[in-house]
Amino acid sequence: MSVEIGDAWTKLNEVSAKLRTVIRGKDDVIDLVLTSLLAEGSILLEDVPGVGKTTMAKSVSRLIDLEYQRIQCTPDLLPGDILGGSIYRPSISEFEFRPGPVFCNLLVADEINRASPRTQSALLEAMAESQVTIEGERHHLKRPFMVIATQNPAGFEGTFPLPESQLDRFLFRLKMDYPDPQSEVDLLIEQSDHDPVSRLEPVMHVDDLERLQTWVRSVTVSRKVATYVVALATATRNDGRLRVGCSPRGCKMLLRAAQAHAGLRGRDFVLPDDVQLLAPNVLGHRVSSRNASNSLDETKAIIDSVVGLTEIPV
Repeated sequence: MSVEIGDAWTKLNEVSAKLRTVIRGKDDVIDLVLTSLLAEGSILLEDVPGVGKTTMAKSVSRLIDLEYQRIQCTPDLLPGDILGGSIYRPSISEFEFRPGPVFCNLLVADEINRASPRTQSALLEAMAESQVTIEGERHHLKRPFMVIATQNPAGFEGTFPLPESQLDRFLFRLKMDYPDPQSEVDLLIEQSDHDPVSRLEPVMHVDDLERLQTWVRSVTVSRKVATYVVALATATRNDGRLRVGCSPRGCKMLLRAAQAHAGLRGRDFVLPDDVQLLAPNVLGHRVSSRNASNSLDETKAIIDSVVGLTEIPV
């Protein structure tokens, strides 16, 4: 490992430590957010309002010095409000393209399921290919690019469920959940007179993140581990509790996440343990239960049982 890569890892560890001073009692979620950053993936944070979803996104953008944009999704939000469009300038008698908030490193889409399906789909190409097509012209987005979207639980008034094709673009679908009582007491005391996010200063540059993302792609994946990932996917396709199993894209994303998690743990090779740990959060929203009333937690429980029943190749 080069000196530059080692220095970048040191800075990422500092990012992790500072996040833990702002987001109390959520070490597992912080690890998954950093894993997603390293894997160049997007995150869907699903939970009730007020548990720190937006605070998490803002803190990450401040600590890593990412160009950050936030959009508040509402039913009247239009695709052009996200992507941008051409504005006529009378002074030169020409149309000029004005980029929308999607042209950044980190886009936070608050309450994405309050936006109409048409507006939700405006992010589909951006998340899949890091580009957008506006008025027939292709525009490449900045690198790195990721989306941290938040959504209220299904059933909240004025929400539009995300379609499967949109959910598949998120690497992780996570729940913040409530903090434990002691962490919540600490939060109330420490944040009674100031907003801790406003005091965060960058400890890592975007170039350092790009170096780590490139390095993560070189983390060794043995044939045994790849065989195990395919075995898990095959098991989901044959499980009677599931209507739709894991797709080949799901396998690819699970393996990419496992590479990032291995790097986060200081290894340059992937273990089956990485795959087992990440499988519920990567695959839980990529499979469909036969029971339409099943929640995300119940679907993740099915993936957990599939992991437990699938033999690790030797």
